[in-house]
Amino acid sequence: MLDISFTFADLEYFLFIFVRVTSFIYIAPFFGMTNTPNRVKIGLGLFIAYLLNGAFPNGEVLYTTLTGFIAIVLKEAVCGFLIGFGANLCTSIVAFSGHIADMETGLSMASLFDPTTREQTSITGIYYNYVIMLMLMVSGMYQFLLQALADTFTLIPINGAVFRMDGMVSTMLLFLRDYIVIGFRISLPIFVTTILVNAILGILAKVSPQLNMFAVGIQIKILVGVGVLFLTTGLMPIAADFIMQQMRKMVVSFVEVMV
Repeated sequence: MLDISFTFADLEYFLFIFVRVTSFIYIAPFFGMTNTPNRVKIGLGLFIAYLLNGAFPNGEVLYTTLTGFIAIVLKEAVCGFLIGFGANLCTSIVAFSGHIADMETGLSMASLFDPTTREQTSITGIYYNYVIMLMLMVSGMYQFLLQALADTFTLIPINGAVFRMDGMVSTMLLFLRDYIVIGFRISLPIFVTTILVNAILGILAKVSPQLNMFAVGIQIKILVGVGVLFLTTGLMPIAADFIMQQMRKMVVSFVEVMV
């Protein structure tokens, strides 16, 4: 016979853990995909919260009024949201590099519906997104995110988060710098190749003015861009490593501003 007994304080502490975990799952990459049913997310949040509740001893959460209880719930929700947001920001680098590649190859007007984000995204951006996300999953990105979430309950106990806005602003500024640098590094082969193609087309336009280089150049740039994209597929693990390192850095930075 199954006999489970718990006090009201234990249930309350478990619900605080559940709020932080579900807020994290809602926005974190891989876990928070929009095409995942909400019931699956809630069930996963309950399961992870149950494991974390058994792994860490229940502490004492003090509050005297309903307003204090609501403040603790909101604090835990924001804490989990920021941890997942720090990891989710890094996946936008892939879309940025895809937009750069498509602008250079002439495919910027062609867009596809991305079912994971439910937004219109460039062709190369979707390709980069799926390939790099698959490599991150194979490399254990989801294990790192779950471990980071579990470690926050040691570093930031329930009702122990302190939000420092100056630290968050500096973290976002550092991310914007790395966002541009990493995005250009991923799309650099296509960017450099199309510059060389434009230079060659410019020389041909001077040598043979009777040729319509605009009509010819569009087709050549698309063929060259797709060819370079195919040849640089072997570099995708390096790009995934860049994203993974940035993800670790952002998660740690957001946790530090709440300790």
